[in-house]
Amino acid sequence: MPFAVGDAVQLKGRPNYLKTADPMPMLRPPDLVDSDEQGQVLAIKARNQLAVRFRRGTFLLEADQLQAAAP
Repeated sequence: MPFAVGDAVQLKGRPNYLKTADPMPMLRPPDLVDSDEQGQVLAIKARNQLAVRFRRGTFLLEADQLQAAAP
Protein backbone atom coordinates (compact mmCIF):
# COMPACT_ATOMS: atom_id res chain seq x y z
CA MET A 1 0.00 0.00 0.00
CA PRO A 2 1.60 3.29 -1.08
CA PHE A 3 -0.34 5.38 1.47
CA ALA A 4 -0.69 5.32 5.25
CA VAL A 5 -3.35 6.69 7.57
CA GLY A 6 -2.86 10.45 7.93
CA ASP A 7 -1.21 11.00 4.53
CA ALA A 8 -2.25 14.02 2.46
CA VAL A 9 -3.50 12.98 -0.99
CA GLN A 10 -5.08 14.41 -4.15
CA LEU A 11 -7.12 12.88 -6.95
CA LYS A 12 -5.14 11.99 -10.10
CA GLY A 13 -8.17 12.71 -12.27
CA ARG A 14 -11.92 13.17 -12.02
CA PRO A 15 -13.71 9.87 -11.27
CA ASN A 16 -17.12 9.03 -12.77
CA TYR A 17 -18.67 9.18 -9.32
CA LEU A 18 -17.73 9.32 -5.64
CA LYS A 19 -18.77 6.68 -3.12
CA THR A 20 -19.33 7.89 0.42
CA ALA A 21 -17.54 6.13 3.28
CA ASP A 22 -20.72 5.97 5.38
CA PRO A 23 -21.98 2.70 6.89
CA MET A 24 -24.60 2.76 4.08
CA PRO A 25 -22.52 4.08 1.13
CA MET A 26 -24.14 6.30 -1.49
CA LEU A 27 -22.93 7.38 -4.91
CA ARG A 28 -22.38 11.11 -5.22
CA PRO A 29 -21.45 13.37 -8.17
CA PRO A 30 -17.71 13.80 -8.80
CA ASP A 31 -17.83 17.61 -8.64
CA LEU A 32 -17.90 17.52 -4.82
CA VAL A 33 -14.08 17.27 -4.84
CA ASP A 34 -11.97 19.77 -6.80
CA SER A 35 -9.01 18.39 -8.74
CA ASP A 36 -6.48 20.40 -6.71
CA GLU A 37 -8.15 19.78 -3.32
CA GLN A 38 -6.14 17.92 -0.68
CA GLY A 39 -7.64 15.17 1.42
CA GLN A 40 -6.46 13.10 4.35
CA VAL A 41 -6.41 9.30 4.47
CA LEU A 42 -8.59 8.21 7.39
CA ALA A 43 -8.61 4.43 6.92
CA ILE A 44 -7.31 1.66 4.70
CA LYS A 45 -10.13 -0.64 3.59
CA ALA A 46 -10.27 -3.98 1.79
CA ARG A 47 -9.41 -4.34 -1.91
CA ASN A 48 -6.94 -1.45 -2.01
CA GLN A 49 -9.57 1.14 -1.08
CA LEU A 50 -8.94 4.16 1.13
CA ALA A 51 -11.36 6.30 3.10
CA VAL A 52 -10.29 9.89 2.35
CA ARG A 53 -11.71 13.01 4.03
CA PHE A 54 -12.15 16.01 1.77
CA ARG A 55 -13.79 19.36 2.50
CA ARG A 56 -17.26 18.16 1.44
CA GLY A 57 -17.20 14.63 2.84
CA THR A 58 -15.38 11.34 3.28
CA PHE A 59 -15.23 9.08 0.25
CA LEU A 60 -13.99 5.58 -0.62
CA LEU A 61 -11.40 5.70 -3.40
CA GLU A 62 -9.09 3.18 -5.03
CA ALA A 63 -5.40 3.74 -4.21
CA ASP A 64 -4.55 4.06 -7.93
CA GLN A 65 -6.95 7.05 -8.19
CA LEU A 66 -4.80 9.01 -5.72
CA GLN A 67 -1.42 10.66 -5.62
CA ALA A 68 0.59 12.18 -2.79
CA ALA A 69 -0.31 15.83 -2.26
CA ALA A 70 2.24 18.47 -3.14
CA PRO A 71 3.63 20.19 -0.02
